[in-house]
Amino acid sequence: MAIAFDNNALLITSTEPHLKLAEIIDIKKEERPAFMWAFFYFFFLLCAYYVLRPVREEMGIQSGLKNLPWLWTGTFIGMLVITPLFGWISSRWPRRIFLPVVYIFFIVNLLVFFVAMRSPVVDKVFVAGAFYIWLSVFNYFVVSVFWSFMTDVFNADRAKRLFGGIAAGGSIGAMVGPILTATLAKELGVPNLLLISALLLGGAIACLIGLGRWATQRAGMTDAERVAEAAKERALGGGIFDGLKLAFQSPYLLAIGGYIFLGQALGTYFYLEQLRLVSESIASSSERIQLFSHIDLAVNTVTLILQVFITSALVRRAGLVFCLVALPTLAVISLGYTALVPTLAVIAVCTVIRRSMEFAISKPAREILFTVVSREERYKAKNVMDTLISRGGDVTSTWIHAGTRTFGFGTASMALMAIPFALVMVGVGVFLGRSQQQREKQSEQQRNEHAEAAKPAMMVLPV
Repeated sequence: MAIAFDNNALLITSTEPHLKLAEIIDIKKEERPAFMWAFFYFFFLLCAYYVLRPVREEMGIQSGLKNLPWLWTGTFIGMLVITPLFGWISSRWPRRIFLPVVYIFFIVNLLVFFVAMRSPVVDKVFVAGAFYIWLSVFNYFVVSVFWSFMTDVFNADRAKRLFGGIAAGGSIGAMVGPILTATLAKELGVPNLLLISALLLGGAIACLIGLGRWATQRAGMTDAERVAEAAKERALGGGIFDGLKLAFQSPYLLAIGGYIFLGQALGTYFYLEQLRLVSESIASSSERIQLFSHIDLAVNTVTLILQVFITSALVRRAGLVFCLVALPTLAVISLGYTALVPTLAVIAVCTVIRRSMEFAISKPAREILFTVVSREERYKAKNVMDTLISRGGDVTSTWIHAGTRTFGFGTASMALMAIPFALVMVGVGVFLGRSQQQREKQSEQQRNEHAEAAKPAMMVLPV
């Protein structure tokens, strides 16, 4: 099997008749440029992150596992600072300005860490802890901004058809990133990996600009679509804390926040147990970095296969409710098996399966939930959920994990304690899937009513 490009379409070829990704994902001809911009935008973005993710895990170990709760608390505080700042920026600048500014800001951060890591006078333990916190903030923030932009550019119908394929671009980037790290870490050293990540973020900015131009200048736009896109180019207005207000005022958005919080808390359990078992089993720093790289590569390989061949069809045929319920259902099974066989191998396999399911199915399905909310909710409230609430789940789970271990609870008992939370997440997923469908029907009905009202009245001529 090979991947190639032909007339803006992604081809997957083999010795048998070839398949077009456009046919698998149902990409219409006029959507191809937008799909390719979004595909490579996500590729560069996740490749930039996954070049550094194995380094973060090693720095977490170097900082001391007992300090992990404090590192996650620092991450949460970082979210508290940066979320209102993003609210202020998005309120005052149009998206064509504030979106590139976000990525330029993080590129500058990478250059600062590059200098700090090479400096002989800077405390390396402090740099390790600061970098761990920074990358944890960076990851959720830039990905949240990406999906906010996607839900702004693509409507609900396009989202259901294209988000799986767009997410596949990120998965390919997330596969390439660990390979680069595993190959170059020893030869180039960690500081130079930061420069590679900064260059990849530059590629993401170029794709962002290209997609923005398509959204406002694409062929075949109706007058109504031009007016709508022009409105999207204006600053959102409002205050810096609007995101927090919006997130907690709407039952629908509040449920999305609960779904995200529970998912992060459950995922953090597996993450912390994996980190602890790796630190106890492997003494070499380079070997630990390579293991983390291999786990990331396995996750993203499985994710890519699911995204290319399953995600879009699953969303269209099985429905949104099924896709939202799949991850917590898998969590119940994984936690039960971990309770029976609490080993590093089991934790690692469960991590690969869980993260693959999250990225390939649960994440695209979750983003579709935001196609039926207002633009202000799409950028401001969504950012609060993807950063503040998400990291709130992480820090809560981390402190619970530290507390239960202090009282002598082991991997198996903690896994059993987490199962009820996964079951609650199943119920929230059912509610959200049904609510999205109702909102989409109401939105479609309103569009039809507006279209009918806009038609000129028929003139009745005398006979």
